[in-house]
Amino acid sequence: MSEAVLTGADTRSQKPGGSVLGGALIVAGTSVGAGMFSLPVITSGAWFGWSLVMLLIGWYCMYSAGLYLLEANLRHREGASFDTMAQATLGNFGRLINGLSVGFVCYILTYAYISGGSSIIAHTLQSVADINIGTELAGILFAVILGSVVVFGPMAVDKVTTVMLGAMVITFLGFSGGLLDNVSTGNLFNGLPLSESSPFALGMLPFIAVSFGFQTCVPTLTGYLKHDSSRLKSTILIGSVLALAFYLIWQLVILGNLSREQFPAIIASGGNIGDLVRALEQTGLNMSTSKMLQLFSHLAVATSFLGVSMGLFDYIADFFGFSNDLPGRLKTAAVTFVPPTVLAVMLPNGFITAIGFAGIGAMIFCTISPVLMAIKGRSEQDKYQVSGGKPRIAVVLGFGLVVLVLEMANTMGMLPTFG
Repeated sequence: MSEAVLTGADTRSQKPGGSVLGGALIVAGTSVGAGMFSLPVITSGAWFGWSLVMLLIGWYCMYSAGLYLLEANLRHREGASFDTMAQATLGNFGRLINGLSVGFVCYILTYAYISGGSSIIAHTLQSVADINIGTELAGILFAVILGSVVVFGPMAVDKVTTVMLGAMVITFLGFSGGLLDNVSTGNLFNGLPLSESSPFALGMLPFIAVSFGFQTCVPTLTGYLKHDSSRLKSTILIGSVLALAFYLIWQLVILGNLSREQFPAIIASGGNIGDLVRALEQTGLNMSTSKMLQLFSHLAVATSFLGVSMGLFDYIADFFGFSNDLPGRLKTAAVTFVPPTVLAVMLPNGFITAIGFAGIGAMIFCTISPVLMAIKGRSEQDKYQVSGGKPRIAVVLGFGLVVLVLEMANTMGMLPTFG
């Protein structure tokens, strides 16, 4: 990489490290967003029981993949991202494949969050103030405001994410409490025969995997916590468990309030965040619960956008060798944010579709590549190696390969669809 990037990394290393809590909130914030609002839609075919099983499987495998990526990242200098790690361990062809998957997933998820953010902003302004700004303008405003936070660096993202996650917890508890009062056990345990639900079970795995796709921020966190393996392991564990807890409660309150028969209409209207919120509002939510839900929607998508786009930002800087000064960061910002924002303006309702496509690339650089990079670079002198030996490696690699095949089959229309 260029001398400018190395100089920038050395300069950053003189600053005090960040906090475990701040890093964990970035991990949770990166995960929570697409997962929260796509999961009820995607799991509606298989329904509640299957979604809990798949969430636990997805969490363990993606958490483990994050640790393998951490192991590989700890062998490199501060500021090294996916490109540097792949170049050192996977060769030129592996670097190319890994680089294409990183760029594809980060860009398409950034687009998905802009699409989701524009949808909920437009819906909220329309319902609260009867202001119709259109999803196109809402998407531009979303990208410009939050993209500016990323340009200021991980410390700024940490502070903003910490505030947002605190507000998310408050609003989540607020609207969850309101929704819990109306949870129907008949909805959750509707006696759906396995022959009707199980065909949709495997199809949800790619979306669940992407919902735990915090790996994009691991290289940034490695530098942020100054290569402290103990603190980094705690950060990844706490952050991923927080995300899992959010998802489990979310599935409970959403699938407990909406019947399975209501989801085909949500899917037909696009399955975007605004569509799901609108369906919940039509169940007779009181005004305070509705406002809490809308505010949570904004915060969830915003924190996820910050985490994913921060990982993309650092990857772009590492790949192109852009400097860490203001002109260099502005160049990085242009390459990072302009393409997905333009796409969101042209295709404002691609939230669910984009997340599905992201599963293909995510399995390469979030699960398969981290394991290969960790194993390829291992030596007896390593300060940190992921525990579990060959069985854990086999489980994570197998999960990645299965999800990759499933998403490719889904893309070709080979898996059953609900709605």
